[in-house]
Amino acid sequence: MSDNKLFGTDEAEFAKPLFVPIKRRSFFMYAGATAGATALLLAGCDDDDDDNTTTTGTVSLGSGDVGVLNYAYALEQLEAAFYAQIVATPYTGITADEKTALTAISRHEAIHRDFFKAAITAAAPTQIIGGLTPDFSKVNFSDRSSVLNTAKTFEDLGVAAYNGAGSLIKTNDYLLIAGKIVSVEARHAAYIRDLLSNGTFADSTVVDNNGLDKAMSVADVLAAAQPFIKDKINGDNVGK
Repeated sequence: MSDNKLFGTDEAEFAKPLFVPIKRRSFFMYAGATAGATALLLAGCDDDDDDNTTTTGTVSLGSGDVGVLNYAYALEQLEAAFYAQIVATPYTGITADEKTALTAISRHEAIHRDFFKAAITAAAPTQIIGGLTPDFSKVNFSDRSSVLNTAKTFEDLGVAAYNGAGSLIKTNDYLLIAGKIVSVEARHAAYIRDLLSNGTFADSTVVDNNGLDKAMSVADVLAAAQPFIKDKINGDNVGK
């Protein structure tokens, strides 16, 4: 069966049993189903977010679990916008398999974004951050290397961010969802790395000496993400 078939645009593909044999370059599609099925149930809100911008023009993520959720929401907004742009303006020479797979990742990221929006709206509607403005001015969306290396940056950053935020989450339900989503992000990261260098999926920059994915602090993640976001983000109180 071809990769195109496995990454078909028919959304019914997501409902196929997880014990169906999974081909190379399609395994992360099925990995998205668990988190995605939950997210779709909660993703019915509109696109007009409340504004959590301070008087200084800085977007404050807030504190406690809400701050962690806003933190994840901010990162998922960035990823969703990035992959949406790839789908809208595919890079030169993109193959049919690559386009189909990147479209699937785009859908996953949109589901993750909408999940966090719905979760925060339900838990703390007055504390949700607004829609952020991405800055992709340094990305050449017509160049494969520029696009995929930026994708690798975002995916590696996302995995490290979730790993680092796990210890900050106090509500078990949120921790469970974060664990499901980070597993999907890790599969995205592996696929992007495979596109850049066939047969690879991780290296010492993202895996520690114990064979575990590395974790990053909120401050370090936001410092790495900030150049791609026009809004100034403040995460000083996340998890506190």
